[in-house]
Amino acid sequence: MSPSIPDPSSVTGLSQAEAALRLANEGPNELPTAGKRQLWRIALEVLREPMFLLLVSAGTIYLLLGDINDALMLLGFVCVVMGITIYQENKTERVLEALRDLTSPRALVMRDGEAQRIAGREVVRGDILILAEGDRVPADAILIACSNFTADESLLTG
Repeated sequence: MSPSIPDPSSVTGLSQAEAALRLANEGPNELPTAGKRQLWRIALEVLREPMFLLLVSAGTIYLLLGDINDALMLLGFVCVVMGITIYQENKTERVLEALRDLTSPRALVMRDGEAQRIAGREVVRGDILILAEGDRVPADAILIACSNFTADESLLTG
């Protein structure tokens, strides 16, 4: 005996109060992020790169051997390249953060009997999602009713 499938037009979805309670208890619908890297952490990661360590070691050896001009030139260029690398990494971090905010999917859900567009991170367990052509599915879901359903999984597989 198969479970009865509700008529989509008669589904009211969660109430705003129930959705808010579930959001508070279960947290937002998003993957955990590593958080924004601080400038000092980026600098430390750059300093720990093997090529930079090798160049700093070579500059130190030049200093110990008494070739001060070559040592200062090498270490000066290493510092310039490190500065550029730290700047680029910091800029990349800001761009990625802006892209994460920009690409946050929106979802059309049934709440209190009417369709509402909310941020994808606010979708909670038990929400009724209304999907149309081209929509991204913002959460795991159970399909209640559909017409000519196909899914493009290329985002998942690359």
